Amino acid sequence: MKLSGAEIVVETLIEQKIKTIFGYPGGTVIDIYDQLYKKSDRINHVLAAHEQGAAHAADGYARASGEIGVVLATSGPGATNLVTGIANAYLDSVPMLAITGNVPNSLIGRDSFQEIDITGITLPITKHNFFVHSVEDLADTIREAIRIAKSGRPGPVLIDIPKDVQGAKCEYTPAEPVELTALPKAKAEDVKAAASMIAEAGRPFIYFGGGAVRAGAGELIAKLADKIDAPIGCTMMGLSEVPVANPRFLGMQGMHGHYASSKAMAKADLIIGVGVRFSDRATGNRVKFSAGARKIHIDVDSAELGKNVDVNLGAICDINDFLTKLIDAVDKKELPNWEAKVEKLREQEASQNVPGFLPKEAIEAVSSVAAPDTVIATDVGQHQMWVAQHYGFMGKKTWVSSGGLGTMGFGMGAAIGASYGSGKRTVLFTGDGSFGMNLNELATAVSYNVPLTIVVLNNGVLGMVRQWQTLFYNKTYSNTTLNRKTDFVKLAESFGAKGYHADDIESFKKVFAEAYAQEGPALIDLTIDKDLKVLPMLRPGGTFDKLIIGEEEE
Repeated sequence: MKLSGAEIVVETLIEQKIKTIFGYPGGTVIDIYDQLYKKSDRINHVLAAHEQGAAHAADGYARASGEIGVVLATSGPGATNLVTGIANAYLDSVPMLAITGNVPNSLIGRDSFQEIDITGITLPITKHNFFVHSVEDLADTIREAIRIAKSGRPGPVLIDIPKDVQGAKCEYTPAEPVELTALPKAKAEDVKAAASMIAEAGRPFIYFGGGAVRAGAGELIAKLADKIDAPIGCTMMGLSEVPVANPRFLGMQGMHGHYASSKAMAKADLIIGVGVRFSDRATGNRVKFSAGARKIHIDVDSAELGKNVDVNLGAICDINDFLTKLIDAVDKKELPNWEAKVEKLREQEASQNVPGFLPKEAIEAVSSVAAPDTVIATDVGQHQMWVAQHYGFMGKKTWVSSGGLGTMGFGMGAAIGASYGSGKRTVLFTGDGSFGMNLNELATAVSYNVPLTIVVLNNGVLGMVRQWQTLFYNKTYSNTTLNRKTDFVKLAESFGAKGYHADDIESFKKVFAEAYAQEGPALIDLTIDKDLKVLPMLRPGGTFDKLIIGEEEE
């Protein structure tokens, strides 16, 4: 059957089992939107308030659902407004398909109205991108883009479609959903070498990240830890893959990680890295990072091996296949001396807790009320680190946060997308600085009656930058005191959402219970002190033997 390019776009998305897309219409995608309207019984479109919010929504959808997120925008500013969202997905390895319109082929390169070379702009921040010259190539291009985005190490792919291609017609032949590129299996010699290194280790430590989340490797990680008597830590991106109730799980490691997790990793004589990239936030001084420990690195991306730290064994393969074979290959170990050291670190961490620390109390209060499968989204800043430290994650794919790019303004769009992706209520923790970046997406949440509870930790400052100014810049608070007069309760109400205010833990518990029970979006403005800090903290470029745990280093 002959279809127009616009029809082919929508039919191919439906064929590939895409249920929901996010976007914002414009001149060069009117034809596609016309088809979305006609096929709205088969595919759902969510109209964002801004293209950046739509991109973050597609990102949040992908993280919460485990499927690909799709975003659609027009040419020119519509396309460039996607850039931050695409970059965010790229650095966090999130499968995303971005579709943009462009001016007709005959006007390309003539500085036409709203013409932009979006494929050139996004080349460094996509796994691949396509410019579709001919309608005959369109369906297969979309299929290939989805395969690339989801295969191996996931990431965003962009397709730019000129307006004349959308209007042209050609024969369309439906196809089955694409099959992903198979991951290589673990090599027997690598598994054997890893088992030998584990047998020789007296202080093993398992360290996993976002790659383990995408692989769903949590149960295998826990099983390996039990067999070799190892504690478990994770990157920020790894949160929610292993439940906090697991007695071996020490929590997030790194610059603002748990004291016990960071210290145990520093004291280990063997680090087993699973789906991690050993970023600067995890290692501090790369030369001195765990210098006495041997390292095993298991990943799907060969570019990560040796990129940041030298490893003794690198395995590029299916993570689950490697872990399954490794569990069978290792002997049961008991390491009472190592267990005792780790337990002492736990005790030292517990002694550092500050009574009456309102952010921690509020986060724990949410954790005690929210269902285990509630998705927790954040923006970026102090609130993000407090949630990473103190929320009791028990369900998989319940953590949605910007890691690699650290995008303030990520939260609102991502929380909306996560709610669609999970089919459940989402809780967004944000700060007054981050919330101000993309609060316009509150209009989207209200318009679609998204089940979303927003907790604004409001300290009137850009908290994380202020913390750095306090610790490293002689308390010179340059442009971090906001002095804004915004009333977030009234703001929420003006958008059509419920608004609440709290300034202590008892009032917060009361209003959160009411806000969480709302059918649609609700916002809580929680006042906190501007001088509260995220601790412990690793000095940039520092080493884990000198963590900042109070007003000064150990």
